[in-house]
Amino acid sequence: MSKIDISRIAKLANIPLDDENKNKLEEQLLETIYYIESLQEINTDGKEPTNQVTGLKNIFREDIISKSFSQEEALRNSSCTEKGMFKVKAILSSD
Repeated sequence: MSKIDISRIAKLANIPLDDENKNKLEEQLLETIYYIESLQEINTDGKEPTNQVTGLKNIFREDIISKSFSQEEALRNSSCTEKGMFKVKAILSSD
């Protein structure tokens, strides 16, 4: 296997890495690749592919419409509302 260009991978992923972390990441990535390559050696002839192992068929519940709060009821205990909506402090900024 050829050497992995960790600097290029980090740049593509927009991950800033110092030299120590580049070396560590390269070792970990090589270890992962070697493990995946070892899986290629497993004989899977006659084995049926599967996309899940639990045997569950449908885990979704029926979508049943039920009574919910009116807008006034939902806003009743809020300390700060504006134009019929909850008003909260900004968590994102334009900086």
